Amino acid sequence: MDLAEIRSLVASDMDAVDRTIQRRLRSDVVLINQLGTYIVNGGGKRLRPLVVLLMARAAGYEGDRHIPLAAIVELIHTATLLHDDVVDASDVRRGRDTANHIWGNEASVLVGDFLYTRSFQMMVELGSMTAMQTFAQATNTIAEGEVLQLLNIHDADVGENRYRDVIYRKTAALFEAGCRLAGVFADADAEAAAAYGRHLGTAFQLTDDALDYDGDPAEIGKNLGDDLAEGKPTMPLIRAMQVGDESTRGLVREAIEAGGRERIQAVCEAIANTDAIAYTRRLADDEAQQAQNALTVMNDGPVKSALVKLASFAADRRH
Repeated sequence: MDLAEIRSLVASDMDAVDRTIQRRLRSDVVLINQLGTYIVNGGGKRLRPLVVLLMARAAGYEGDRHIPLAAIVELIHTATLLHDDVVDASDVRRGRDTANHIWGNEASVLVGDFLYTRSFQMMVELGSMTAMQTFAQATNTIAEGEVLQLLNIHDADVGENRYRDVIYRKTAALFEAGCRLAGVFADADAEAAAAYGRHLGTAFQLTDDALDYDGDPAEIGKNLGDDLAEGKPTMPLIRAMQVGDESTRGLVREAIEAGGRERIQAVCEAIANTDAIAYTRRLADDEAQQAQNALTVMNDGPVKSALVKLASFAADRRH
């Protein structure tokens, strides 16, 4: 089962999510329409809403509230991308110019705020206090993660625990929230659903950070070493400092503290001479396995199988 086959299981649901997103993006303010449409149609994997839809179906949900639920998750994610690109001064995402590069930082931040507030309007319409509480907690956690990552920039003493704290907050928390609510709406085991989302999101981010040093720029839609250029101490760098010789540790420390692209080639070579990429991917594999273990409470079937495969994809992907 490949990603296309997984998507086909909830194709009609995903079409409904896309229509919901397009409809709720509309505004009397022209710039919001332009920028919002540009970023939402930016060629992303739509992995987060896909996971929510699959989890709802796997848990036995037969209603239609999982459609706005999945759309909310995607709007929150899109808002974080707009803000991230401003904070990181990014010019390219997924092989395209970023919104801030085209329209400027001010417009990107403000439209990101619009997407956040629109998502909360949609949460109110769900009529579920649990949904409001869960998403309020998740968005607050994401904001804390952004600040923690900012504090970690250029800090070569960041270890695995601090790194994991950031990727839980920035990435895994939203997967966790969406899956939890899918379980709640289905009156199923919400904790197991949340655990799946948390481990899946962690596996996804670990793999993303590995790809920053051994991916194909044409496939991943950004340049190798972008995280290093921004001074971000991610798992491959942390591991290289843990197991590398004194020369490697010194090189990586200087690169993190200085940022920029001058040392990227040397750092990539140093990483390749350690087990940093293999170690990071092993961590991702372990998270994927834990995600799959969380599904044991659910009935067997094609949708559950798709969730199992999706966890493997999150860890094994090359883009």
